[in-house]
Amino acid sequence: MLTTIRWRWPALAVLAGAFFAGCAGLDTQQRKWIFNSTRYATPWSQFDADRAQDVWIEHRSAATGTPVKLHGLWFAHQDAQAPLLLYLHGAGRNVHASAFRIEHMRELGFSVLAIDYRGFGRSTAELPSEAMVYEDAKAAWSWLAEQHPGRPRYVFGHSLGGAIAIHLASEVDDMRGLMVEGTFTSIPEVFQTMKWGWLPVTALITQRFESVAKIEKVRAPLLIVHGSRDRLIQPSLGQALYDRAKGKKKFVLVEGGTHYTTNSMGRPQYREALKELFGIGS
Repeated sequence: MLTTIRWRWPALAVLAGAFFAGCAGLDTQQRKWIFNSTRYATPWSQFDADRAQDVWIEHRSAATGTPVKLHGLWFAHQDAQAPLLLYLHGAGRNVHASAFRIEHMRELGFSVLAIDYRGFGRSTAELPSEAMVYEDAKAAWSWLAEQHPGRPRYVFGHSLGGAIAIHLASEVDDMRGLMVEGTFTSIPEVFQTMKWGWLPVTALITQRFESVAKIEKVRAPLLIVHGSRDRLIQPSLGQALYDRAKGKKKFVLVEGGTHYTTNSMGRPQYREALKELFGIGS
């Protein structure tokens, strides 16, 4: 069921909201369907218990004016001076459900902080919005700098997390590198690739995640990874982001990779790209 919902999230968010709700209901319905947030009270895997440390990040939201408490998992690398990575997950998952990707990034040489946005996991129980998740990512970015000063920081975002990562990279000037996987140009353009994409409702989308308008502002070296068999976010959207990006960049197409398998199938390509772009790895 969860996989089916994730497959439909942009289309049903727009259709349900546009045709069956008023303005306020439209925004709320889109937020529910696009984020599809999942909550778990406690870790459910031995991986988490053995290797992760719980962290809590508090900040006050400009979007709502209320205090926010974010839950995160800290995965320290055995090298105490390893570069730092902020991991931003996509829709329908939380940090515990993203454990295999997080572990992969740690194996590539990073100490990793993975966070849950509001509405996900054990973080503040609140229906997230585009503005809110941008704030949450920025708070986690600042936490890394405060807790581990002087160490280089990178960002990785998967799917919707890629759009959040691109926004963060467009706003800060202290990022050593940006990595996104299976991400897109904008929510309206994702909708247009789907079965009902011909419907003239894209102007009604409130949670737009316009990465295509922000990617040119990113000055950090950029790695874009996509699976050739990604049916949720088509590879052409990742390629379009790459084409608009400025500066040092690399596009990696993982043959046979889907929206959910690209990260594991593309490990050799990740290692090569990290060495070429960021000088990480042997």
